[in-house]
Amino acid sequence: MAVFVKVVDLGGFAAAARVRGLAPSAVSRIVSRLERRLGVALLRRSTRRIALTPEGERFYRRSQAVLADLDAAEREASGGALPIGRVRICSSASYVAHVLGPLLPDLLHRHPGLSIDIVQSDALSNLIAEDIDIAVRAGPMPDSSLVARSLGATRLILVATPRWAEQYGRKGAIEPNGLISFTYARAADTWLPAASDESARVRINDGEGMRQLVLASVAAARLDEFTVREDLAAGRLVRLDDDRHPEALDSFHAVCVGKSGVLPARVQVILDYLSCKGRVC
Repeated sequence: MAVFVKVVDLGGFAAAARVRGLAPSAVSRIVSRLERRLGVALLRRSTRRIALTPEGERFYRRSQAVLADLDAAEREASGGALPIGRVRICSSASYVAHVLGPLLPDLLHRHPGLSIDIVQSDALSNLIAEDIDIAVRAGPMPDSSLVARSLGATRLILVATPRWAEQYGRKGAIEPNGLISFTYARAADTWLPAASDESARVRINDGEGMRQLVLASVAAARLDEFTVREDLAAGRLVRLDDDRHPEALDSFHAVCVGKSGVLPARVQVILDYLSCKGRVC
């Protein structure tokens, strides 16, 4: 089919043979074999020129479309296509609010063919079962088949409102039941001992929700520094002396299912963008 289209495009067997790296006789035999297979004449041959038969004209148009579709499929499968299509991203509300959200206008402007669905969740997602293209995850990355891009690491710091700190103090150990914690176990054990039990009086399943509870003076909490940097600068929150827990870092990664280098272009460009501009440090 490709040889036949090239013969028509270039107007002859000799020209098509030069482009395809074949002998003119080989090109002629290929077209003849195609005609026998189809049971119709595709070309009218003369010593000076060739012309399409009505059947050849129809087959030529369909062949062009088929070859174009094959070329597009190969480029998309190999990651060489333009970044076009919808990308489903799963991320914590904290990362969406403080990093991803502010970056979206620039990302969408750079790649007008992209559309994005955002699923907000702090829990670990099953990328395949939930049809997730990219997940932003906090904590250490275990060995797996996932493609992972580092988004840096942020310090975990203990914070509260000035009113809460004045009432309960800014120094010394904070009792676990005076802290807000998560309702689920995290991949890392550097958050709070209360995260896996019921000693914390208030627990929540969302990091950004935890920040809002701290701002409401419900209790203190240990939060990622990038989520409270503006609150600390504005005086809405103060940092407490955390004698109970050593300083720790919370690492972030953007992960997806697949093999690096053969990802769809729509996924690849977002991974590249986040690893450059979407860092938490």
